[in-house]
Amino acid sequence: MEYNMTNLIFFSTRWLYSHLWFSDIAIGLFLIFIINSILLRFTIKGPMIWPVFGILPTIALHVSNLYEWGSNALIKYGGTFYYRGMWMGGTFGIVTSDPVKIEYMLKTNFKNFPKGTAYRERFYDFLGDGIFNADDELWRMQRRVANSEMHSTRFTQFSIDSVKKLVHDKLLKVLEAKKGGVIDLQDVLLRFTFDNTCAVAFGVDSGCLEVELPETPFAKAFEKVTFASLMRFLIPHYWWKPMKFFKLGFEKTLHEAVKVVHDFSEKTVRERKMELLSNKEGINGTSRCDLLSRLIIMEQDKQEVFFTDKLLQDFCISFILAGRDTSSVGLSWFFWLITKNPSVETRILQEIRNILQQREKPYKENQENIVFTEDELKKMTYLQAAISESLRLYPPVSFDHKEPKEDDVFPDGTLIRKGARVVYCMYGMARMESLWGKDCCEFRPERWIKDGEFTSESQFKYTVFNGGPRLCVGKKFAYMQMKMVVASILLRYTLKLVEGHKVTPKINTTLYMKHGLLVTMEPRPKFLD
Repeated sequence: MEYNMTNLIFFSTRWLYSHLWFSDIAIGLFLIFIINSILLRFTIKGPMIWPVFGILPTIALHVSNLYEWGSNALIKYGGTFYYRGMWMGGTFGIVTSDPVKIEYMLKTNFKNFPKGTAYRERFYDFLGDGIFNADDELWRMQRRVANSEMHSTRFTQFSIDSVKKLVHDKLLKVLEAKKGGVIDLQDVLLRFTFDNTCAVAFGVDSGCLEVELPETPFAKAFEKVTFASLMRFLIPHYWWKPMKFFKLGFEKTLHEAVKVVHDFSEKTVRERKMELLSNKEGINGTSRCDLLSRLIIMEQDKQEVFFTDKLLQDFCISFILAGRDTSSVGLSWFFWLITKNPSVETRILQEIRNILQQREKPYKENQENIVFTEDELKKMTYLQAAISESLRLYPPVSFDHKEPKEDDVFPDGTLIRKGARVVYCMYGMARMESLWGKDCCEFRPERWIKDGEFTSESQFKYTVFNGGPRLCVGKKFAYMQMKMVVASILLRYTLKLVEGHKVTPKINTTLYMKHGLLVTMEPRPKFLD
């Protein structure tokens, strides 16, 4: 019986091989592909998910306007849709702009929604265990230290002084030298925020913001690293990991740029430790107030013992990444919106004028030499509203994602599996009528003012500064810095966008302008008389 069965299988197989053509196999696979596609289309809520290729073909078709496509998809599918990557592996993730789901992840069930393994491994070469890339206890320890130090009177005053000095000693001098000609304001602002965050984090001058606009190795490497890291999110891990091993393509660029960044930070930490330890008045006798110096002092005093040299480097690099890109990108979109909305600019100038007139001798001051005080910046309510509105429409970090540790259910009943990626899209949230009204796409600072006072929104509806336990510790500093820059520039210059210059978002970890921000800057007539 077994012999007959074996013969039957053998002869059946031979018959199939002799009668089955390659075209038959291809047609069969194609039919399976079509049927699977139809099933996915009608059973999964969201844009088309293809067998094998997942959502990638859909993204590829809209790559030139990916932000707008994503926003429209969120509107079309009620604020949430499913997606999946290549090769049908893993579980379905979701993209959402629903404040209820975002609050659940960032606050209600915060412990179940860390940044996750996928995020950490893509940024680890660059950020290591720094606060921007950390989870669980490692994150909590760094957060506690950052919160304590950055809200101290010493550090706050140092930060304010640093911004003032950089604005008046460098930024305004660069703009004065370039007035009348075409300038890429986005590039200048990136240099400004990079110099400022390096000064506050490391206590060093990176030398980016000079009249000659020089290229500095550390800044250039930092820019290359951020873009190359993004590429790891856009292609499957089984592509970029072999590329990393053999140092090919963007992985080679990433490897070389990371070495420059780490060499700089390692050298800075080593030299700062030697400087502080050799101080004749003792380590606590130093006048340095930068973040690195304060952390070293805390470590030596045994207030915090977990800061190894490597973690000091990672912590400060995370701080620069968070401070450099977000503020500069936010300011770039703000100035672009101002060129498109002259009535908003007029109201900001009127507010500045009213505040300056409260000075003891306002008319005897030279407009070019005015330095705004912290109290004056706090009084700029309409300016804060305009900046907030700009950040709403063009959030510097336009999306973020979490990776649940365990299966979970959102308050509306949406299921999410362990290890799936949940992407929440701030850019899309700003364009939803259900959240911001029918004028959601308009630049209208007035939506932030009630009875003459600035009114905040829920941090889960306005997630520009993150929310919950991970709410940005530098939020207050960021507003102060942006207000100082905007008020100082608008007081002195009129900005005009270069005719025909196209302003569109660039696909990156932060919302850069793809072609920069080309403007001309003309001296503003004095308006204090």
